[in-house]
Amino acid sequence: MKLVTEKKSTQQKLSIAGMLITMGVVYGDIGTSPLYVMKSIVQGNGGLAHISEDFIVGSISLVFWTLMLMTTVKYVMIALRADNNGEGGIFALYTLIRKQAKWLVIPAIIGGATLLADGMLTPAVTVTTAIEGLKGLPINGNILVTSQDQVIILTVSILSLLFFIQKFGTDLIGKSFGPIMFIWFTFIGVIGLINLMGDLTMLKALNPYYAIHLLFSPENKVGILILGSVFLATTGAEALYSDMGHVGRMNIYGSWPYIAVCLVLNYFGQGVWLLQHQHVTGFQNAADFNPFFEAMPASLKIPSILLATVAAIIASQALISGSYTLVSEAIKLRLLPRIKIDYPAKLKGQIYISIVNWILWAVCLGVVFYFKNSAHMEAAYGLAITITMLMTTILLFHFLGRYEKRWILAYLVLFFFGAIEIIFFISSAAKFMHGGYVTVIIAAVILFIMFVWYRSNAIKDSNTFKSSTVSLLAFKKQLHDLRNDESLPLYTTNLVYLSKQQEKNKIKKNILYSILDKRPKRAQVYWFVTVNVTDEPYTAEYTTDTLNTDYMVNVQLYLGFKMEQKVNVFIRQIIHEMIREGELPAQPQHYTTIPNRDVGDFSFVITQEDLSPETQIKASDKVIVQMRLWLEKFTDTPASWFGLEYSEVFVERVPLVLGRQRPVMQYHLKKREED
Repeated sequence: MKLVTEKKSTQQKLSIAGMLITMGVVYGDIGTSPLYVMKSIVQGNGGLAHISEDFIVGSISLVFWTLMLMTTVKYVMIALRADNNGEGGIFALYTLIRKQAKWLVIPAIIGGATLLADGMLTPAVTVTTAIEGLKGLPINGNILVTSQDQVIILTVSILSLLFFIQKFGTDLIGKSFGPIMFIWFTFIGVIGLINLMGDLTMLKALNPYYAIHLLFSPENKVGILILGSVFLATTGAEALYSDMGHVGRMNIYGSWPYIAVCLVLNYFGQGVWLLQHQHVTGFQNAADFNPFFEAMPASLKIPSILLATVAAIIASQALISGSYTLVSEAIKLRLLPRIKIDYPAKLKGQIYISIVNWILWAVCLGVVFYFKNSAHMEAAYGLAITITMLMTTILLFHFLGRYEKRWILAYLVLFFFGAIEIIFFISSAAKFMHGGYVTVIIAAVILFIMFVWYRSNAIKDSNTFKSSTVSLLAFKKQLHDLRNDESLPLYTTNLVYLSKQQEKNKIKKNILYSILDKRPKRAQVYWFVTVNVTDEPYTAEYTTDTLNTDYMVNVQLYLGFKMEQKVNVFIRQIIHEMIREGELPAQPQHYTTIPNRDVGDFSFVITQEDLSPETQIKASDKVIVQMRLWLEKFTDTPASWFGLEYSEVFVERVPLVLGRQRPVMQYHLKKREED
């Protein structure tokens, strides 16, 4: 049976409005890459004085073919077809194939951790680069930004404001993202075209020969390591795949050609400008040289910097929202601890996670203060996303081969894109000591938390024995008698326990202990609710089993991994349906503010576990479980997670006993004999 929910459509149709929204949501990261790609390539080769025509043409060719192969072919043409009911991204891909092999969780959590790390670095890089364009620029005869310290102050202020407004919802400013990004892409495309018209010979960069030749040319002073800078041109490709569920595959198909043309025109235009100005002494000696801004006509420099700043903010917003979504999906897939998720706006799918927001803010500001300028940040940027792309390639291989049975295409994807991404990874890893270690540290912390959470779940599942579960059928009579025992006060009308069912009609023994032994809890109806997270993103269904009674209900909720788990709302919908169908008697209330109310009060009981001293498992496993319990202290309360903040909730602490146990008396007798 289906629950009544505001189900989000994941199959948006192609439309002008949809493509406009796509420009604002999907392309922010890749759309701001022209701000720093050519700058990084030129600086990596020693500056403007050390480049030649062959170097410039080869660099543009490398950027062009990286965009075409990595973004267009791999992600737009192949990865977008690996969707889970319209949802994309590394976790959606993992849910499609996780039953194929247990070890596939490894690339999933590595890719998820590095993608989150990338989301922490991108806002710092893009906003800093945009603000640096103002340094030394006269505005009405005055230079407002004269030093890098002022750049840092402005960057920190913008980022802090951006993170602060997240809790209020961003649907209002979100409506303007699409038109602004359309203006941005059109602007950089037109500027690029104007510069390209000055020397159409740059079009020879379309020939991949020049890209390959540059990799082995002596004019390329860093050799294959130049790809570490070239790769920055496609860092937004993974976000493009992850955001598919927000806008729909068809709107990405429809808008990407325009985006790609604008990006390519701008890169080619920057190449022409570099050719024309490579011998200008003033530019050769410039410390803060950026061909993106220098290629602008003087009259458009200030508007271009302001527009670039707005585009950088939009790119940052998209990555912040994407981080919330990624964390939410990981929580539902039991890869991260439960933390509070808010829904601050009316816009469907928009979420806000306070702890994630402020961690992102702190890391972004830390990156800005630590690196101080965008050139140093670029050394850290890109390494994480190469790892994410490699993990996506591994998962795509299994999706295409095991899931779709297209093994030829699967092996082509694995070996072709895998080889390219390994080369990109090696070239990015060369920057490890120049800042890449920051990325690794951030990703390692996230990965550690994911590993602890996933592994502790596996330990609990494998070391919980059947003796800890009991059948509800064996306690029907006792619950019937307790329900009708008027010598005991009525504890509540509907007593609801949230606990995962081990098998059909079997629950943890400590739940029955709570009802019958700890304090007899008399109720009219006993509810045993299990929340199952499905592989589909927006499932909202349930099944019920009354065990041929009118006082016991076993409820199985099936909620998609992107659904808000509003258990209180869902249970009330279910009881109304069951009363209407005659499966449960009505519960008329004598005292009520609601006319004709036929449902009584609810009390929810949630059990929380403490590791018992009697636990007998491997020392390493015990450490992991203890780490999990420590992490739980910083996570959301079960009441908040299940949408029960305004319900009557009782939390009972119970011992977590793992592993096969020896009788306590037998253990002490054995110890005495040994002594």
